[in-house]
Amino acid sequence: MTTPPEGFLFDVAAPPTPVERLLLLADQYVQHNDMLDRLLRAHPPSTSNAHAASAQRLASATRTALKAVTDERLFRSPDLSDAVVRLEQLAFLSSASADQQLPVARTLTALAPEAAMGCANTLAYEIRRRRGTAAGDGPEHTLTAAHHTALWEIACGNVVVTSSLGRQNVHYRDERVLLGTLRALEAKGLAERVPQSAPAAYVGGPLQDRVRLTPAGTTALATAISSPPTRRAPGTTPAPAPTAAKTAARGRY
Repeated sequence: MTTPPEGFLFDVAAPPTPVERLLLLADQYVQHNDMLDRLLRAHPPSTSNAHAASAQRLASATRTALKAVTDERLFRSPDLSDAVVRLEQLAFLSSASADQQLPVARTLTALAPEAAMGCANTLAYEIRRRRGTAAGDGPEHTLTAAHHTALWEIACGNVVVTSSLGRQNVHYRDERVLLGTLRALEAKGLAERVPQSAPAAYVGGPLQDRVRLTPAGTTALATAISSPPTRRAPGTTPAPAPTAAKTAARGRY
């Protein structure tokens, strides 16, 4: 038998935790929705079924994430039971969207990123509540409230960057994300921009730069989220970190 090189067994990356897997799932949905938006806004609009393979991969990834959640064998609290049902719904909707035309397919996965993030928040809270895992265990990065909120908004697919007249602008949907905060996260290796991957803000406009979590950012956020889930309407999940009061005027896209 050939002896493996020294250190070989230690070079294999650890599999993602169930919470990390849900954050990665949210990112997959964000990328999928961006692809559909670009196809819908193409000139002429795409009529192909290019989204079908991606939708089937998402359905499979959602079922894998669901299994990771159930394998934790946690007591099914009402919130955790709701999270399991929501993941089952996401798997069904993703699979169904593969057989639909683009406008309908886009609608079926529209709320998926935030739904996956809500499930991640619920699972993280339940694990820590029942097993006593400290919120600070894991990442080497210390997250401020602003960093925490920005990472959450990025994971939900709510943050893009544009450039105009030599200036960079951050556009967000729910919680405010400042350009300085984004640059700080990039400097820490927790976030990155993917050029021209997000749909244009208006018909005929340029593609925007989607901001995504790096692997380190996924780990940092997965370890940080620990506040109790707040009951909200389906598909809406608050950022699980204390934030300043929302300003009246926000950048939107």
